[in-house]
Amino acid sequence: MWRVWQMVEPIKVLTGLYLFLGLLAFMIHFMLLSTERYNWLENPKPKKTVELIVPGSASPITITMAA
Repeated sequence: MWRVWQMVEPIKVLTGLYLFLGLLAFMIHFMLLSTERYNWLENPKPKKTVELIVPGSASPITITMAA
């Protein structure tokens, strides 16, 4: 393995690897943002509203939870 690193420069290989992985991550995120199901910016998940009726209480208690 050490002979491979004598033929190539480790700094160039690691820099290229980091750039490739960074671009891949951006591409995956932009692909997800372009879909209707996984676009978390335009269409956030609606929140669920639950009403609890407590005996002896004048009005029900409303609890809002993320879906």
